[in-house]
Amino acid sequence: MTTDTHQDSGDNQDRIEREISIAAPVERVWAVLTEPEHVGSWFGQGEPTPVDLRPGGIMHLDHGEYGQFPTVIVKVDPPHHFSYRWASAHPGDVATERNSTLVEFTLTPEGNGTRLRVVETGFAALTIPEERRRTASYESHSEGWSGQVKNIQQYAERLAA
Repeated sequence: MTTDTHQDSGDNQDRIEREISIAAPVERVWAVLTEPEHVGSWFGQGEPTPVDLRPGGIMHLDHGEYGQFPTVIVKVDPPHHFSYRWASAHPGDVATERNSTLVEFTLTPEGNGTRLRVVETGFAALTIPEERRRTASYESHSEGWSGQVKNIQQYAERLAA
């Protein structure tokens, strides 16, 4: 059974939350979120994504026409919690607490599968250049994560087949 729920914050537009059930074990979903060949497939352009999987390490997200994003890994707690900072309004800039949002993945065993929760916070504190609003705003990420959790689900379930 596939369920996809989302809950966004009220008027302040600071928090995006998505949850989805994935018919794959937690360890496989963890690999999809953190291993170079998998990240490049569901998020990037199909090429392996450089990932230095440790707090303070850099994961280079290739968002195609939208730019290259050196995200900074915040937390690595295999296979249950992974988070990074993403400066989506500033392609090419390393993410800092001042220019980025925090993306957090929580993986919970659910029968033989995984419940994946993605939360992105910090939009209210950002100054987004006008020319980047279409791809870096709360609204664009809210829509984007709805699609990306389905990409993660489909990719992880295909690996299981």
